[in-house]
Amino acid sequence: MAMYLRRAFSYRNVGLVRSRSSSIVQSRNFSNIVCNSSSILCDSQSHNPAIVPGVVDFLRESRRGFAKGRKSRDDSGSSSDDVAVDIGPAVKENASAQMDAAIVALSRELTKIRTGRASHGMLDHIIVETGGAKIPLNRLALVSVLDSKTLSINPYDPNTLKALQKAIVSSPFGLNPKEDGERLIAAIPPLTQEHIKAMCKVISKSSEDVKQSIRRARQKALDTIKKAGSNFPKDSAKRLEKEIDELTKKFVKSAEDMCKAKEKEITQG
Repeated sequence: MAMYLRRAFSYRNVGLVRSRSSSIVQSRNFSNIVCNSSSILCDSQSHNPAIVPGVVDFLRESRRGFAKGRKSRDDSGSSSDDVAVDIGPAVKENASAQMDAAIVALSRELTKIRTGRASHGMLDHIIVETGGAKIPLNRLALVSVLDSKTLSINPYDPNTLKALQKAIVSSPFGLNPKEDGERLIAAIPPLTQEHIKAMCKVISKSSEDVKQSIRRARQKALDTIKKAGSNFPKDSAKRLEKEIDELTKKFVKSAEDMCKAKEKEITQG
């Protein structure tokens, strides 16, 4: 009889553990299980304290871990605020490079305009056709100034002398170079009033074109500052805009000075 009673109690304990384990697995609300853990512990002490308390401890630790994980995610979210970045140096560098490129282009255009004086680079843009290829004159010959009214063209290859002469005659400068041994001598003819007026108009247009390029570079810089929005402090943005405006004025004045000097060179010879 005693053996029969021990077996009955053992089966009852196993059934109780299984029923409580299945109810724990099926439950999706961990908080309710942990909140009712006192009753489970109470039952477990009278039935099977070796198994059920371990399950309860596991659930309690799981809930704590879940809460910690949620807190850490919230913390990480709050720490991902936008960090202010100093875009000033990059914006100024890009704007300055674009404005400087416009000035360099203007300088090349002004060099092409003939004046009453001889200059080293006035023939650089002339394209010479030789050997089936089109090559800039400054790659085929060395141009030097003999005096204020005379140029000397010395070809690196004497065989290109005729091609150089033909290209210079065909240019809009109105030059007629003569052969002098293995070089060409080009006299700079005086400018007519019609030519002076035409060249001044070309200079004026070149001046406006380069100013527009400089202002476009300014606008691009301002747009970049605007797009930065809240990532760039307002005080820093205003200061940077002022610096860009000052940079723009500097390059515009440089362009105007170059064009005025060229006009003076044309009108005064």
